[in-house]
Order: sequence, then structure tokens, then C-alpha cells
Amino acid sequence: MPSDAELVQAFRGGDQRAGKRLVDKYYGRVLGFFRNKAPASSNDLAQRTFLGCFEALGRLRDPANFRSFLFAVACNQLRKHYRGKRRDGERMDFGTVSAVDLDPSPSGVLASRQEQRLLLEALRRIPVDYQIVLELFYWESMKAAEIAEVLELPLGTAKTRIRRGRQLLEQALAQLAGAREVLEATVSDLDGWAAGLRERVGVSPGA
Repeated sequence: MPSDAELVQAFRGGDQRAGKRLVDKYYGRVLGFFRNKAPASSNDLAQRTFLGCFEALGRLRDPANFRSFLFAVACNQLRKHYRGKRRDGERMDFGTVSAVDLDPSPSGVLASRQEQRLLLEALRRIPVDYQIVLELFYWESMKAAEIAEVLELPLGTAKTRIRRGRQLLEQALAQLAGAREVLEATVSDLDGWAAGLRERVGVSPGA
């Protein structure tokens, strides 16, 4: 399998098949990025992300950083989508507003375990900026340095957001959990439950 850098360079050279291979490789991950934030619009947003990414590919200095570049475009598409839902022209603070505030539709990510369903809902109830950071961390296995690159943040700020995001997530879980045992089971293995959802993120409903 060619590397991302090789595929990007081939696509820049006019090889459309290389572009298709990049889409095939990442489409499910990008779709999953939107499914827990804007479920009803996830397919459209995923398509817009790839179109925007390929149109702007000339700005990617290091082809090896394609994944970071792609998710940076996805983040911009998400913010643009959310801003478009506000008709009052009010400035939107993604450090305080949550996905539930902006799109109350149920998550489009499939989950069979109660702890996972609880975690998905809790993620949607924390501010979008923190939800994005945690989902990139858990579901895309991104290190703080790559998250900082995606979001154009200083490395220290990205690390702080990961820590603060976990705190907010645990608070949201505490508010949602109906039984203490479920809360304790979820929080005690938060990393495990979050990582366990990774393979479900890009799975289509009914699969």
C-alpha cells in the first residue's frame, strides 16, 4: 500500500486513481468525525471535506501530513456548518457551546454497549472544541502534537484541552448516568470504552 505522501504526490501529478485511494482510505474516518457532531449532515459534510481538501492540496507543504491537513479541513467544514445554522449573526463560541446545543439529533455512531452509548452522549454535551480534541485523541489515535497541528494550536494548549476535556467528559457522564455502577464502570475504563468505539465510528447504520 503506497504511503499518504506517495499518493498525494501522485495525485498532484495528475493520477486520479491516487485521489480515489486517499478517499477510500479516509472516507469512513471523516464520516465518523461528523456522525457524533452533525448526524443528519454527516454525508454531505464528508463530501465537502474531501472536495475542499483536494482543492487546497497545493497548500500542503509536507505530503506526509495529509491526515492532519484533511482533518483540519473537516474541522473548518464543521464550524462553517454550525455557523450556518445560526441566523441571528451572533458570534459562536465553540469553547462553550456543545453539539447537543447546535444539533440535537441522536448520534449517528452505532454502539451496542450501554457504557459506549453513555460516552457518545456525554461527548455531545461538552463544548465542541473539547469534543473534537477528545475524539481525535481517542478515535484517530492522534498525539497532542498532531492535534495541535490540526487545530493550529500551541502544543501546550492542545495538551491542556485534552486534560480539561477529560474532566468535562467525566462531569457530563456523572450527569447522564442513571446508575452509579454504570458511571463507575465507564469512568474507571474511560480510555478503554472510548478506544472501543473507534472501529464503530466509520460503520454505516444497518451494518
